Amino acid sequence: MSPRLQLICLILAAYFIGGIPFGLIVGRSRGIDPRKAGSGNIGATNLGRLLGVQFFALVFSLDVLKGLLPMLAASVVVHRHFLDPDALVYLLWLLVGLMAIIGHMFSCFIGFKGGKGVSTSAGVVLGLFPFYTWPGLFCLACWAVLFAWSRLVSLASILAAGLFPIAFVVFGLLGCYPLTIRQWPLIFFAALMAAMIIFKHRANIARLRSGTEHRFVGSKASAP
Repeated sequence: MSPRLQLICLILAAYFIGGIPFGLIVGRSRGIDPRKAGSGNIGATNLGRLLGVQFFALVFSLDVLKGLLPMLAASVVVHRHFLDPDALVYLLWLLVGLMAIIGHMFSCFIGFKGGKGVSTSAGVVLGLFPFYTWPGLFCLACWAVLFAWSRLVSLASILAAGLFPIAFVVFGLLGCYPLTIRQWPLIFFAALMAAMIIFKHRANIARLRSGTEHRFVGSKASAP
């Protein structure tokens, strides 16, 4: 099987891996359907709100793996077979991550609904080494600081997502990896991923503006 065909197979597999509704699975194992409680979302934040911070950590970690594992597999294929990837190879590489995120947001297993994509996107950026790994770690650190300061998962997620395309360019200019014309898909995808995450948070943005967004306080989330 050619390397490009391997990437195409990973693109298809990534959608179904990303579509595994871990939040729903974990919630039902505890007798709760997160689609009918809290915010109605199956992501880690709603599970943390309903069941406690330990379930936030569990679902967040599982959703990160949905993006990380396909991207690590794609990274192995690219680094093993392409010494100087062209734009098509970068595009196929990125499509693996994109399909994992789309699978998470629009899972075929639960009627093409899903989470907001933050955790799975985090896995994708960590797995696309080195181009997204360093800016991804930086944005994760920013997310942690913003969350610790505000106790608002949505605010930290929106700001970290918006920062990511900028961080990608800055780290490249600092020499952490080369920035060439062939890598235009990387820049485009960084912006697209940020836009998708912010769009999925549009209801949270409305609640942030009205001052009614929930904060994490103690073991469970509470209203401000």
